[in-house]
Amino acid sequence: MKVVAFNGSPRPDGNTRILLGYVLGELEKEGIETELVQVGGMPLRGCTACLECAVNKDRRCTIEDDALNGYVEKMLAADGILIGSPTYFADVTAETKALIDRGGYVIRQNGNLLRHKAGAAVVAVRRAGAMHAFDTINHFFLINEMIVPGSSYWNIGIGRAKGDVERDAEGIETMRTLGRNMAWLLRKVGSGTA
Repeated sequence: MKVVAFNGSPRPDGNTRILLGYVLGELEKEGIETELVQVGGMPLRGCTACLECAVNKDRRCTIEDDALNGYVEKMLAADGILIGSPTYFADVTAETKALIDRGGYVIRQNGNLLRHKAGAAVVAVRRAGAMHAFDTINHFFLINEMIVPGSSYWNIGIGRAKGDVERDAEGIETMRTLGRNMAWLLRKVGSGTA
């Protein structure tokens, strides 16, 4: 089994990455392979609504000058997907939204390719707006017929400066619980007993 995590923060070692690391650490303890993909800060264009993905049905976006198609391939190869983002003006980063919009179009226009995979959102926030960012990511999972594991609280960590989330004990425990719950879910779905 494998889980791929997409870090939508432009800070590759910031609070979002730290939170994702706690989730990935629990998955690794359970023997699940993990991969972290840096999305934030990388060039990633928004969807142009050309709808060529619906015509071509080749599991690819026709925009070829960025990494989106590689990201989709990683999603398709994984059993579980984590998408993490800091909170920007009460929502996800532009790169995270481009991943959701363009990746979502390709995935849905090719037969809902993520159906029955596990997906979970991870959000870093300074103060407010995290629930909207959390919902944005979860809407991507739910519209793609994915299974979303819960945790002991919303998957949010609080911190402003780089590393501040390390002081959010409840946020860290929420991430650890999420990792354990996602591992349990993946085993159940993988064994056919879910």
